[in-house]
Amino acid sequence: MNINLSTTLRKMVEGAVSIEEQSTGILVYRDSNYEILPSPPKSETDAEINKWQTEFEAKLYARKRSEEYQVLNQFELMTDDAANSTTTHANAIAAIKTKWPKDNSGPVE
Repeated sequence: MNINLSTTLRKMVEGAVSIEEQSTGILVYRDSNYEILPSPPKSETDAEINKWQTEFEAKLYARKRSEEYQVLNQFELMTDDAANSTTTHANAIAAIKTKWPKDNSGPVE
């Protein structure tokens, strides 16, 4: 995810925003109706960028877990476990959760 000024402004106004750089170097913000929006203070946009970047980084463990979950053939593991009275699927999920703890201290090998 690329957290930049454009995505930040879209989140701040909860809608479509276009940013145009004028020949003067001044940025002009327009909403979905192409009406000019007031320029937000840089301190406000910087604070929002930092907030979303922090939230994004805090969810690293979830993205890493998801990548590894997708590699598992979970349906087959669950089916085999049911047929064989095993816990292969549960063990694989537990191993991934252990490898990528919620405190983002992973990978724990």
